[in-house]
Amino acid sequence: MSDKYILALDQGTTGSRAILFNREGQIVSESRKEFTQIYVKPGWVEHDPMELWSSQLSVISAVTARSGIEGRDIVAVGITNQRETTIIWDRKTGEPVYNAIVWQDRRTAAACEKLEKDGYGNMIQKRTGLIPDAYFSATKIAWILNSVRGLRSRASAGELCFGTVDSWLLWKLTGGVNGGIHATDITNASRTMLYNIHTLEWDEELLKLFNIPLSLMPEVKTCSEVYGMTDSTVTGFRAPLSGVAGDQQASLFGHLCINEGMVKNTYGTGCFMIVNTGDKPVASSNRLLTTIAWQLGDELVYALEGSVFIAGAAIQWLRDGLGIIKDAPSSEELALGVEDNGGVYFVPALSGLGAPWWDPYARGTITGITRGTTSGHFARAALESIALQVRDVLKAMEKDYGRGFSELRVDGGASSNNLLMQFQSDILGMEVVRPAVMETTALGAAYLAGLAVGFWDSIEELKKQWTAERFFSPSMSDDKVQEHIAGWQKALAMARS
Repeated sequence: MSDKYILALDQGTTGSRAILFNREGQIVSESRKEFTQIYVKPGWVEHDPMELWSSQLSVISAVTARSGIEGRDIVAVGITNQRETTIIWDRKTGEPVYNAIVWQDRRTAAACEKLEKDGYGNMIQKRTGLIPDAYFSATKIAWILNSVRGLRSRASAGELCFGTVDSWLLWKLTGGVNGGIHATDITNASRTMLYNIHTLEWDEELLKLFNIPLSLMPEVKTCSEVYGMTDSTVTGFRAPLSGVAGDQQASLFGHLCINEGMVKNTYGTGCFMIVNTGDKPVASSNRLLTTIAWQLGDELVYALEGSVFIAGAAIQWLRDGLGIIKDAPSSEELALGVEDNGGVYFVPALSGLGAPWWDPYARGTITGITRGTTSGHFARAALESIALQVRDVLKAMEKDYGRGFSELRVDGGASSNNLLMQFQSDILGMEVVRPAVMETTALGAAYLAGLAVGFWDSIEELKKQWTAERFFSPSMSDDKVQEHIAGWQKALAMARS
């Protein structure tokens, strides 16, 4: 199979990508297309499901055309996607009944606060591993059914389908109204706030709580099995769709964090940290999320997850809000122009704070400014704020998990910043490992798809091809580390006050 390939579809929040991987796990060709972000009201974020689909279909065509690879050389297709984003469509016509409500959307925040107030928070967390929040799919589904005239009766009659973005793509890729598959994988199901991660089924009591009919829900499958075949009239080729996982779980698998206790962090607009906790779910006492990492056959792996809301977005703010850098990479050069942060600390709570604080009322704060403060100090403080927030999440994970970690595997755009990665290693007191193939999310989807069809024989074979591009080891003195932590905690207290 040396001349055969796996096609990974990475459907993200701002764009759709298609990447072809060879047997060595290397990128052969890739294509990306952005799509429209729809901001209906403050706090509301939507996507046009048909534009999501057309953008994904166009990059499938582009990636094969650029590479000169024919469809018959694609042995399997894997899908990874933005999680929690909610789409409902008509089973007969294939038309979406409303725009996709994106994971970032906050329109159902009041409904989630009411769930907590009415005493459902503990039950939801015990069954789903999640805390009641507008982030997840359940309240989004309920909002659509309640807000669009006639949908409740149509849903009860079995005329509608719900899916996260993976389900929508699966349905379209396998023919849509002409026999499309209505399914999802277990990782995406675990992010809906409707799936019981212990019994591994849609929870009847939760469906009743949100008044959502079971007929609306997709079939739940493992992450690595043949779901069906692509419709050649749609894609131009026929190949098994055999790997599906939500983006952060796919990244964990792409990093080959196969052993319990292995942890990865993705540095994007925000940060997403996940640790493999093995075959038993670890309940969080520190406001982290218990979720499903993946399922391969009968092997089920759980994870703990923590999210930082503002990471790379802090650097974007330096560019767009303050105008002190021209692009993200120049932040490192500017920060290297000063010896240290000069006592300046930046808490980038530009949209509140995520894990482990979950404080929507915190606000962005900069402390320690003097007449000697320069743009370099601002840049350095912004980069350090990313690493300091990651430290807060990791320390919460250590408390929940009951042990420390030996290394942190990293990916995402900001992980290419050497200054940030070195400071991350210093402030954590642990090794940070950057892989040779940075597209770990798409790679994880490719691995899952390839394992299902025998393109790769085993995880052991995958381990042999995984390589690190660079290791960052702690070099900062303990006194200096403690000084940074103290300065951060003082600034954090001000931001939260």
